[in-house]
Amino acid sequence: MRGYRAHLLRFGEGRSAIYEEDGLLIVGPGAGGRPVVRAAGAYSTLAPRFEGVAIEHLPGRILAPGFIDLHVHFPQTDVIGSPAEGLLPWLENYTFPHEARFADHSYAAAVAKVFLDELLRHGVTTALAFATSHPHSVDALMEEARTRGMRLIAGKVLQDRHSPEGVRDDTEQSLVDTEALIRRWHGRDRLGYAITPRFAPTCSEAQLRGAGELAAQYRDVWIQSHVAENRDEVRWVRELFPRSRSYLSVYGDFGLLRERAVYAHCIHLDDEDRALMRDTGAAAAVSPTSNLFLGSGFFDYDAADRAGFRYGLASDVGGGTSFSPFATMMAAYYVGREGQTKRGVSLSPQHLWWQHTQGAAEALGLDGAIGNLQPGCEADFVVIDPKATPLLARRTSQAKDLAELLFSLIVLADDRAIERVVIDGADAASSSA
Repeated sequence: MRGYRAHLLRFGEGRSAIYEEDGLLIVGPGAGGRPVVRAAGAYSTLAPRFEGVAIEHLPGRILAPGFIDLHVHFPQTDVIGSPAEGLLPWLENYTFPHEARFADHSYAAAVAKVFLDELLRHGVTTALAFATSHPHSVDALMEEARTRGMRLIAGKVLQDRHSPEGVRDDTEQSLVDTEALIRRWHGRDRLGYAITPRFAPTCSEAQLRGAGELAAQYRDVWIQSHVAENRDEVRWVRELFPRSRSYLSVYGDFGLLRERAVYAHCIHLDDEDRALMRDTGAAAAVSPTSNLFLGSGFFDYDAADRAGFRYGLASDVGGGTSFSPFATMMAAYYVGREGQTKRGVSLSPQHLWWQHTQGAAEALGLDGAIGNLQPGCEADFVVIDPKATPLLARRTSQAKDLAELLFSLIVLADDRAIERVVIDGADAASSSA
């Protein structure tokens, strides 16, 4: 076992944050031998119980759960920062041409290294990721994540229509490939598989039906896709699937709404859609930097909470503009405050942080495993330096309470504040290390 003494942030019931000014985190083997949190709390309380354990003292640092990115596109690492008039032109002019390059396995493997380096550099220890329509893009990402001991969930994109040559797949072969990838990667070490229709317009009814059949056969795999991101897309879906009540209902009609189903955006939903999310156990991956960048709209936090469905935060790189959870939390605050198209709300710093950790874990059905530092949780955490830059140091030193401290970090911190990342109980290393 090993101990870490520092400020300690974790989460309790009802999105509440628990903060120890002088905390102790004890990590040791769990029931299956994998490193887990054995104890977490006040140093004065726990230290006498662990007198023989070596304790590393990290004065002035904050121990916090590793961040979870609930929706990110690994092949769009090099698309980030590409200008466009909106979602559909952005896909056509940048995303699809770049994703076609992943037909080259060596290229996919090289980008996988950069992608995971970026996640870890920003303190992200778990991600739900899209690959491309090429099966070996999944292999490249999974192989690299496994080498690093990361918990990662990913899937081959399904898109058999309304897509250009180079990324469009064959209906039958795409489903055969998906099942083969499930068998190859799902449950292997810390890896999981997600059945991944790109979005309804790029999938034929036969492909969606086959995806739903796989989801019914493999109940513990995840499902990921996009829904109701912008109004042009919603109109297009209405034309393509006239028998479905709504865009979200398309997925339900094909058996793709259930626990462990995560849908990015969920902006242009109505109350019946939100009730469907709640009743099926599906979750939303809120992607605020992407939604602001592409002008897609604003996630309605008030309506989501009234309906009672799950959600968490996501970078959505490369439509999203940063891998940084701090940038994503800041953008989520802006989105919440917007009050012209919906009821504006002021999200607390604790709630913002919860969305990128414990809330995201709940959305994935992995609460109790990741996203927190309670006993039994896997040993994925970050060491944050609240004085990483002069302005950040000045502001955090004046914080009167936890809300001010966390909000100062949300507004002013970046990857320089992530001093250290621990994955599966060991310090994370970059691909160049």
